[in-house]
Amino acid sequence: MRLIGIDPGLQRTGWGVLSVDGSRLSHVGHGVIVSDAKLPLAERLRQLYQALTEVLVQWQPAEAAVEETFVNKNPTSTLKLGQARGVLLLAPAMAGIPVSEYTPNLIKKSVVGTGHAQKAQVAMMVTTLLPAAGAVKDDAADALAVAICHAHLRRSQQIIAQADRKADQKSGQIRGTAR
Repeated sequence: MRLIGIDPGLQRTGWGVLSVDGSRLSHVGHGVIVSDAKLPLAERLRQLYQALTEVLVQWQPAEAAVEETFVNKNPTSTLKLGQARGVLLLAPAMAGIPVSEYTPNLIKKSVVGTGHAQKAQVAMMVTTLLPAAGAVKDDAADALAVAICHAHLRRSQQIIAQADRKADQKSGQIRGTAR
């Protein structure tokens, strides 16, 4: 199964696609979408939407994960980032792709082991976990980290759900034999 991680930004949006087979992760592709800072906001948002839609069509992920927004010191920048995130959440949703969201600290903890890791540490771990990706930097590395986080948490959720189903079946069998 393929999944895409998205590191949202109005100027630069990173994306990274992984193939997931059980607990095995494989790098499929990654890149950065850049909007034209000279254009009005609405046009820049359109650029993000169209470019991400093209990525989704090309790589065909089954699930998407997006990094949640952190509060910025500049309220205008935070608002614009929120608008960009909205467009980047909309693109996979419009394609019928389920979207999950994760906080930056959870992503860093899932990939590096500490929630307050530096960008260089995240990039190094992404390269270590996905050697076929090569030396990935900044936005694309962050997007791959989002995808890795989603793959790990998704796998954990599947294992828990499977254990719950088995427990339900056993309790049903026990109740069924007691009659």
